[in-house]
Amino acid sequence: MNYNDNHLNNIFHALADSTRREMVQMMAQKERTVSELAKPFDMSLAGISKHIKVLERANLMERSVKGRTHICRLNTESLAQATEWLRFYEKFWSDRFDLLESELLKAKKKEH
Repeated sequence: MNYNDNHLNNIFHALADSTRREMVQMMAQKERTVSELAKPFDMSLAGISKHIKVLERANLMERSVKGRTHICRLNTESLAQATEWLRFYEKFWSDRFDLLESELLKAKKKEH
């Protein structure tokens, strides 16, 4: 796997925050305005804007402007890259656990 470390760092940094994860979930359902993204949170629009900038830097969302309204949509490509990175390690651990299970079964058979 050849991933840009900074890009993955930005993705995982963005997803490390529960507010941003909730914003990602909201955008996964449909496009949202900045005001819609801000609504569930007890913070200023300036605070929400900082979260949005982190998501944009991680390329997890795209923003378009229609008049004075900012529309935010999820960019699933970056999520897919993070998922692919995680799947590599999921397979690694799955293989290790399969090997451990096999060894435990062999040891159990020797006991009987």
